[in-house]
Amino acid sequence: MIVGILKEIKTKENRVAMTPAGVEQLVGRGHTVCVETHAGAGSGFTDPMYEKAGAAILPQAREVYAKCAMVMKVKEPLAKEYPLIRKGQVVFTYFHFAASEELTRAIIKSGCTAVAYETVKKANGSLPLLTPMSEVAGKMAVHAGAKYLEKIYGGKGKLLGGVPGVDSGTVLILGGGVVGVNAAKIACGLGAKVYLLDTNLERLRYLSDVMPPNCFPVVSSPANIRKYLQEADLVVGAVLIPGATAPRLVTRDMLKLMKKGTVMVDVAIDQGGCIETAHPTTHDDPIYEIDGIIHYCVANMPGAVSMTSTIALTNATLPYAIEIAEKGIKQAARDNPEIAEGINIIEGKVTFPGVADAFALKYTPIEKVLGQKRHR
Repeated sequence: MIVGILKEIKTKENRVAMTPAGVEQLVGRGHTVCVETHAGAGSGFTDPMYEKAGAAILPQAREVYAKCAMVMKVKEPLAKEYPLIRKGQVVFTYFHFAASEELTRAIIKSGCTAVAYETVKKANGSLPLLTPMSEVAGKMAVHAGAKYLEKIYGGKGKLLGGVPGVDSGTVLILGGGVVGVNAAKIACGLGAKVYLLDTNLERLRYLSDVMPPNCFPVVSSPANIRKYLQEADLVVGAVLIPGATAPRLVTRDMLKLMKKGTVMVDVAIDQGGCIETAHPTTHDDPIYEIDGIIHYCVANMPGAVSMTSTIALTNATLPYAIEIAEKGIKQAARDNPEIAEGINIIEGKVTFPGVADAFALKYTPIEKVLGQKRHR
């Protein structure tokens, strides 16, 4: 198969879908890899490094889309890319369809097969291609929150870790999954008092056993969210319903309960956000203020630490890319239910329930498209 690696065009997105080391493995298995020029520059990988690994360097995205049976990206295609996507082509990237009806309808119209990193799922329910970026985003959420708590950015002027004789800050984390746990680890490490909310009692019992003593796992409910919002200096939105719109846990009215200068970081923004007043921002212009509350809603947070993120992402995606390249998308999906879970749209059909529900679109079970039942 001819596989294409595209240069990201989202604002300040410095990641790339594959490292030269990953390219070397694909080429070693007999596949052709085309890399758009300067695709890896933001992550520290030069065109000569890709050429040494066996890739062909193409000067424009148009050529990569035209030549390659599968193209790989990090972030979702933007409007200028829609006309370049071909019928029957595999596009393998983070899509987060439920956050954009425009993107969803454009991909349906294209006739391509959209394999979404964020919905590839193992039998145990884990999300292997979302996990590494969730780990990065969770850690970054506290870094960002601590920064924007500084008075020069409109925050309270409070140090999360405190100093001897001065109280530490309070962090409220909504969601005890990968993002939430990684955020809690960093916040606890700084010395903050951390409330980690989740609805799953078994998960809370586990977190009670493994988290530091300054982390307090608590059942998530509207009443508890209201209670801890009043104490919080930093709020991290870390909830996820795979492939579907994030639930709104913090409403506009709840902002009135919070102290002025509190910072909210909505990591769920690429799935629509779990804070009612959240809207996507960029690394160029990351924050805005509503009712005295600082909102940080950058949809591609890991792009700021691109070298770490690119290596972590390639480690996770490469085995799936190799399987798709060697078998073709339909046979790969028949053989590997994890890949089948990742297919959100194929041949103009929506095959992921959360995407269909988000925009009242017709849902077609993936088994019907593949012509046989998945082995789960």
